[in-house]
Amino acid sequence: MRRTVAVFAILALVGVVGSLSAEEKAPTTLVYETKQGPVTFDHAKHVEAAKGDCKACHDGLFQKTKGNLGYKESMHKKAETDKKSCGACHVAGGTAFESKGNCAKCHVKK
Repeated sequence: MRRTVAVFAILALVGVVGSLSAEEKAPTTLVYETKQGPVTFDHAKHVEAAKGDCKACHDGLFQKTKGNLGYKESMHKKAETDKKSCGACHVAGGTAFESKGNCAKCHVKK
């Protein structure tokens, strides 16, 4: 009986650990469809720029699940002013290229 309980306990533990590691696996890229053309977000490149510090973006600027970035028409300026979403870094004087005048760096017309 003890052996059976031990086996079930081990299997349960393996299942929990397996689900945690699957949950934590980050995507390489994400694609957001927009009116100005799809934006392919290179997650791996951003993780490298943040030196592996996931908390630099999660869960403050972005949730860990792919969702709406909060951009609508004319939202780049608001995001940059508020230092929210992509505008936290992609702004004049930010840690990454400014979005103004650099549309084609993110939006790729089909």
